[in-house]
Amino acid sequence: MAGQRSWGRQPPERRPDAPVQLHVVSDDSYSDWEAVYNDNVDRVYRLMYIKVGNRPDAEDLTAEVFVTALKPLRLTASIGEVRAYLLATARTVLAGYWRRTLGRQITRLEEDWALTEPVNDAGDSGAVARAAAILAELPDRYQRILRLRFIDACSLKEAAIELGVTVGNAKVLQHRALRQAAAVADRMEG
Repeated sequence: MAGQRSWGRQPPERRPDAPVQLHVVSDDSYSDWEAVYNDNVDRVYRLMYIKVGNRPDAEDLTAEVFVTALKPLRLTASIGEVRAYLLATARTVLAGYWRRTLGRQITRLEEDWALTEPVNDAGDSGAVARAAAILAELPDRYQRILRLRFIDACSLKEAAIELGVTVGNAKVLQHRALRQAAAVADRMEG
């Protein structure tokens, strides 16, 4: 028969005099998209807020859930089906959020967090000698970033300029230097 699908079950042929069968839509469905949104926005927002812990991200993710669900979601679906679909969409959106967020710095220290007055530890020569021994075991670039940041009390921006690198590169360099310094300190203690 022309115009019919060639896959799946074929609909039975209808006699011209047979009554038309209507699909009954229960009262258990939404009347329009605004009703879908109004009935579910608080539920989706609360879920997102619980998962991400801050209002701006929760609001953005809630909007993303509804934008993502708008096209494939049918208004003829029951309220339960709509809620289940929105929940599944929320999980997918949340997974995408965490995939984008992981590996990116979430908490942030101010660049100028260095002490305004350096602490004078001249009385504890053991600590000074230990710090010097740890620094001596590090590569030159690691020594330089740690000296600039913690001995000379330079800001991250000033250290980056001194090293001729970007602030982001200086952050990475400092992080790696601190990790290696901790490993050297552990090795010295053990």
